[in-house]
Amino acid sequence: MVFSSITFLYYFLPITLIFYFLMPQKLKNLILLIMSLFFYFYGEPKYIIVLIFSCIYNYYFGKLIEKSKHKKIYLIINLITNFGILFYFKYFNFFLENINNFIGTNYSIYIIMPIGISFFTFQATSYIIDIYKGKIKSAKNILTFATYLTLFPQLIAGPIVRYETIEKELKERKVNFETFGNGVRRFVIGLSKKVLLANVLGELSQSLSVITTKAILSHWIIAISDTLQIYFDFSGYSDMAIGLGLMFGFEFLENFNYPLIAKSVTDFWHRWHISLSSWFKDYVYIPLGGSKVSNLKRYRNILIVWMITGFWHGASWNFIVWGLYFAIFLIIEKAFLLKILEKHKILSHVYTILIVVISFVIFNRTNFSNIQLFLENMFGFGNLTFTNIETNYYLKNYTFIILTAIICSMSYKKIYIRIKDNKVFNFIEPVIIIALFILCTAYIVNESFNPFLYFRF
Repeated sequence: MVFSSITFLYYFLPITLIFYFLMPQKLKNLILLIMSLFFYFYGEPKYIIVLIFSCIYNYYFGKLIEKSKHKKIYLIINLITNFGILFYFKYFNFFLENINNFIGTNYSIYIIMPIGISFFTFQATSYIIDIYKGKIKSAKNILTFATYLTLFPQLIAGPIVRYETIEKELKERKVNFETFGNGVRRFVIGLSKKVLLANVLGELSQSLSVITTKAILSHWIIAISDTLQIYFDFSGYSDMAIGLGLMFGFEFLENFNYPLIAKSVTDFWHRWHISLSSWFKDYVYIPLGGSKVSNLKRYRNILIVWMITGFWHGASWNFIVWGLYFAIFLIIEKAFLLKILEKHKILSHVYTILIVVISFVIFNRTNFSNIQLFLENMFGFGNLTFTNIETNYYLKNYTFIILTAIICSMSYKKIYIRIKDNKVFNFIEPVIIIALFILCTAYIVNESFNPFLYFRF
C-alpha cells in the first residue's frame, strides 16, 4: 500500500484516524501497532513474519543487553542476526551471481526482498546499540517497542527514526488542532511532490528513454528529470511520513533540507537523506575514528562509509560505484576544495549540481556499459546531434513541469515565516491545500504510473 493511492487516502488512513482518536490513551499504541501490521501485511503478506520476528527478537535482546554483564557478546550476536537476515534477503543473490560469474557455475536461489527491510533493520540496530552505549533504556514492554519499529508512516521508506527521538511520545502524546493541521498540510505537500512532480518527471524520463532518435539534449533532460524525480519522490515520501507522524502525535526529525541548493557535495549530504547520513556517521564513521585521526585514516573512513552507503541502496555494483564516487569528491573537498568553493557561490552551486546529476546517471543504471554510453552521449562524445524534433517536442510539452520542479526545489522558509501570520494567507493556505489534495486525487485516479523509488531499498 502506497501513500499516494486511493486505498490509503480514502480507506486506510481515515479508518485508522477514527479508531485512533476514539480509543483512550492507553490503547492508542495498540491501535497503531495493529494498523501498522495490517499496512505491512497488505503489501507484504508473505514477509510480515520477518517484521514480527524483528520486533520480538530485538525487544528481548535489548532487555538482555541492558541487564547482562556480557553486553558485548549479546550485542555481537544481535548484530550478526540482524545483518545476517538483511544480507540473506537483500544481498545473497548478488553474491551468488558474482560467485557464479567468477567460477563459471550457474547456481540460483529465488529470493524476494521484503519491503522496507533496510529501514526497520537499521532502526532496530540503532535501538540495540544505543542501549549498549547507555544512551537509552530498553522499552518497558514489547507493545511500546513493536509500535516504534512498525510505525506505518515511516516503516517502508523512512526516515530512519531512532528510539530516543520518540521515546517520550511512545509513552504519552497529545495532538491538538494546530498539530494535526500542520500534519495534514505537510502530508498534502509531500503528496503533491510525489504525484504532481515526481510521477510526471518519471513519465518524461521514460518517454525520452524510448524515442527512436536520441540527442545530446535528450540525455541531459533525462538526467535532470531523473535527479528531480528521485528528489521529489523521496522527499515527498518523507514529508508525508513526517505529516502522518504529526497527525498521531509524533515529531520525526527532518530528512531533507533543500539539498538541490547545496554549494558543495559535503553540503549536499548534510541536506539529503539526513537520517541515513547521521546513522552512518554515528554507528560507522565515528566508531572507525571519524575525523579524530590522521588524514590518511580519515579518508579511509570516508571511503568505507560511502562504499557501505552505496551498497545499502542496492545489491548492485553501480550502487557501490555511486557511493565511492561521492566519497572521492568528499575527500577532495575536505583536502582543499571546500576553501575554494566558499569563495565562489555561483560556481560552487553549478559544480555541485553537475556532480549530483551525474551521480544519478550512475544510480539509475545497473549496467556499466549503459552508464558509459549515456555519459558519452551527454557530453557530446556519441556522435549525436545536439537536439532533434522528438526531443524538442518533449521539451516543449514538459518545460513548465521542469521549471516548476526547479522552483519548488528551492527554499522559501524566510518568505513563509514573514507571511504565515497574515490573515489573508491564513485563509488562502487551507484553500490551496484542499485544492492540491483534490488535484492529486484526480491524477491518482487517471494515472497508472505511481512507483515509489525508495521502496526497493
